[in-house]
Amino acid sequence: MSETEPVKPLLEALGGNIRPVPPVWLMRQAGRYLPEYRALRERAGGFLDLCFRPELAAEATLQPVHRFGFDAAILFSDILVIPHALGQRVEFESGEGPRLDPLADAAAVERLRAEIDHSVLAPVYETVRLVKRALPPAVALIGFCGAPWTVATYMVAGRAAEGQVPARRLALREPATYGKLVDRLTAGSVEYLVGQIRAGVDAVQIFDTWAGVLRPREFDEWCIAPVRRICQEVRAQCPEARIIGFPRGAGTALSRYVDHVPVDAVSLDWTIDRAFARGQVPDSVALQGNLDPVALLAGGPALDREIDYILHAFGGLPFIFYLAHGILPETPIGHVERMLRQIRQAVQT
Repeated sequence: MSETEPVKPLLEALGGNIRPVPPVWLMRQAGRYLPEYRALRERAGGFLDLCFRPELAAEATLQPVHRFGFDAAILFSDILVIPHALGQRVEFESGEGPRLDPLADAAAVERLRAEIDHSVLAPVYETVRLVKRALPPAVALIGFCGAPWTVATYMVAGRAAEGQVPARRLALREPATYGKLVDRLTAGSVEYLVGQIRAGVDAVQIFDTWAGVLRPREFDEWCIAPVRRICQEVRAQCPEARIIGFPRGAGTALSRYVDHVPVDAVSLDWTIDRAFARGQVPDSVALQGNLDPVALLAGGPALDREIDYILHAFGGLPFIFYLAHGILPETPIGHVERMLRQIRQAVQT
C-alpha cells in the first residue's frame, strides 16, 4: 500500500493487524429491513433480475454503507448464481426461497455445463466495477461465493431441505456423481472469485452455510477439501487475494478447518463458545463474528450486553465485528444504529 492510499480497516484486520476500533459489516446488510431496499426490489421485479441488473445491484450494495457507514460493502448477489451459470434452472419464489430443478441422478449432473458461462456472470463483474468507483476510499468491497457443499445441497434437493438429506444421500450412494458435481462447483467457484477480484473486490468470503450438518469425515471431505482447493487455486492466479472462510456450525471441527484451509480470517456463528474459538484459531488468522441475529433483533440492554461480551472475548486480536449470520428482515433500523454506537463508544471509553 502506498503512502497516499487510504487505510481500509477491514483489510488491516485481514492482514493480521489489531485495530483500536474493529471494522464492522453484516451479512445481508442490504435487505428487506431497509425501506430503500424494498423500494429498489419493487423496481427490479424478481430477485435474480435485481442481481443481474448492475446499476440496481450496485445501488443495493451501497445502500447500507451510505446509511450506516459500515467498513465494508458486501456485493449484492446470491450463492446460486453459480448453478445458474452452469445451466441449472434457478428461480426465487416470493416468501418461499430458491427453487431449482433437482439433480436427481447422474444424468442430471451430466446435463450441467462443464464450465461456468461467464457471459451469465458478466453483470456481476460490472456491478463490482460500479460499486468500486462509488465507495468511500476507506470502505472495502467484499465479494463471495457459496462453498461447494452448501451450493450442492440446493442443487441436489432443488431447495433447502431438512438436514440436507438429499445431498448427503447422493454423496454416500453415488460418490462418483457427487464428486463430479463438486469438481464443477469448485472449478466454477475459483473462476467466479478470480473474476470478482479482477473486477475490483478487496476480499472474498466463502459461505458454507450447511457445514454444521456434516459428520466429521464428511466435514473433512466435503467442506474442508474443496474450500482448501478454492483458496489455493484462487491464490495461484491472484496471490494477494484476501479470503474469509465461513464454515457455519463447524463447532469442534473449527481447528481442523483453520489448520487445513488457508484463509486470512474465519467467521464464527453464534453457537460457538468464544473462548474455545479464541483458543483454537492461531493469531495469524483473524476472527470475524459473532453477534446472534436474534440479539440484534431484540435490541436494548440485551444487545448491549452481547456486544460487550464479544468485544471482551476477542479484544487484543485481529478481529472483525460481524453478524453471525444474515440480518433478520424484521430487525429495526434503530437496533443497527445502536449496535454501531455501542461498538465504537465501548472501544473509545
